[in-house]
Amino acid sequence: MIQRIQSIYLIIAMLLSWLVAFLVPFWVDQNSDVIYLNSLFQDTSILNLVVPILFIGSGLVSFLSFLAYKNRTRQIISNRLNIVINFFLLGIIVYHLLNLPGETIVSEKGIGVFIPLLVIVFLVLSNKAIIKDEKLVKSVDRLR
Repeated sequence: MIQRIQSIYLIIAMLLSWLVAFLVPFWVDQNSDVIYLNSLFQDTSILNLVVPILFIGSGLVSFLSFLAYKNRTRQIISNRLNIVINFFLLGIIVYHLLNLPGETIVSEKGIGVFIPLLVIVFLVLSNKAIIKDEKLVKSVDRLR
């Protein structure tokens, strides 16, 4: 399970979604307050409340995909679902950052904005490795 490269990619994607997303700053507002992901739970806007929930959901789907190592087709499907979740998350973050023009709410973007892109990259790498394993298993089954 751990010895496969796709498991390592899934663990990295899970850690990025769960741990790193809550530790790095997302943006700095006009009052020079650093906004982290867990501070968005206290926001009254539904759009801002969805962002941390989607990060937690993305980490959960990565974890479930990691546990389904015996069923490679389920892993591929859950990784594709996770990619869609992260694209949706990226769209919400970009919409929030570009919604109001000028220096009204967000004055500086943090590194946390790019976490969904990194998660998507690791999920695509994981899918490529899973498909490679699936082809290898099918080729060995043909020889029997």
